[in-house]
Amino acid sequence: MKIAIIVSTFPPYLGGIGNVAYHQALELVKLGYEVEVLTPNYKTKKYIEENISGVKVKRIVPLFKIGNAAYLPAIKRILNEVKYDLVHLHYPFFGGAEFVSKSKTKRLFKLILHYHMDTVGRGWRGIIFSCHTKVILPKIVRIADKVIVTSFDYAHESLLKSFIEKNKEKFIEVANGVDLDKFAPFNKDTDLMYKLNIDSTKKVILFVGGLDTAHYFKGVDYLIRAYKILRSTDVGRQAKLIIVGEGDLKKKYQDLSHQLNLFDHVVFTGRVAENDLAKYYNLSDVVVLPSIDKSEAFGMALIEAMACAKPVVASNLAGVRSVVINEKNGLLVEPKDIEDLATKISQLLENPNLAKDYGQAGRGKVVRKYDWKIISQQIDQIYKSL
Repeated sequence: MKIAIIVSTFPPYLGGIGNVAYHQALELVKLGYEVEVLTPNYKTKKYIEENISGVKVKRIVPLFKIGNAAYLPAIKRILNEVKYDLVHLHYPFFGGAEFVSKSKTKRLFKLILHYHMDTVGRGWRGIIFSCHTKVILPKIVRIADKVIVTSFDYAHESLLKSFIEKNKEKFIEVANGVDLDKFAPFNKDTDLMYKLNIDSTKKVILFVGGLDTAHYFKGVDYLIRAYKILRSTDVGRQAKLIIVGEGDLKKKYQDLSHQLNLFDHVVFTGRVAENDLAKYYNLSDVVVLPSIDKSEAFGMALIEAMACAKPVVASNLAGVRSVVINEKNGLLVEPKDIEDLATKISQLLENPNLAKDYGQAGRGKVVRKYDWKIISQQIDQIYKSL
């Protein structure tokens, strides 16, 4: 079966949707599918074809681009020319989804809509997102043969709610996955400790995520302010905040750290290769995802941290709370509540036995539910049913 995976971002760009599409493609190849990925080339004005572990990746030059949105009419041409059996569209993809919709009306391929999240946005971006979801999204949902959601908890509070109520059978829950061979518990990396200037007495609070405008919703500024509160306590003074990620907002977060007299205690690592991420998770005592709105629908960093048997603190948002079960494998906090965030982080730092119990429970849940091998089998069954 020949599959086209269409996605707005793809590695080496570090982002949740692209990361999901990447691992999905790798697992499908292992199952015997012929997989091609259609994605924008944001970096150069050149069409590129490459092979990544058996996956053919076509990086297409957009007519224009804004952030992680790219206008790609070439998608329609490729879908009309190449005989794909099934197209798997990861949404949101502004500038690409429209052409999948147009091509679907003329071709016989099956269409999977993989709905990751609502797009909120601010200012003029919010206006564009709103128009797109009102005009384009209903058309794509209507013509899709199946719609995948990462959790029904999120879907029932998302823009899909009314569509689910009308045609529940079209929707199916498939969570995001994690590579359990790569993300697993192991001893702290002493070289990394030296590099980050962390001694054995220090506690480590870790954030992993995009620091670009597209990921404004990650709530990094709230985490920094919560850390400022923590620094007034004994356990907080023994803790460092490590922020892993890159993007145009990093300077803003660095400036905030300066303003709060925290810069010597907050480490901005920049981009970290996926193969090295597990070292950072295993260095940490608690991993935090302080997202602020429903643009966060799952939290890949959470299941990566849990796979490494680390306790997590995350915002009480739809979708996220399907991953983090409060007081079972981590703690939930109210979005934007820096006092609550500081208190929950402190609770885990002060109670290492509790933190260990949460970490072990998280690891168990990941093994049962979020292993990419399990996820790929679920997707395989959906494909075969169509």
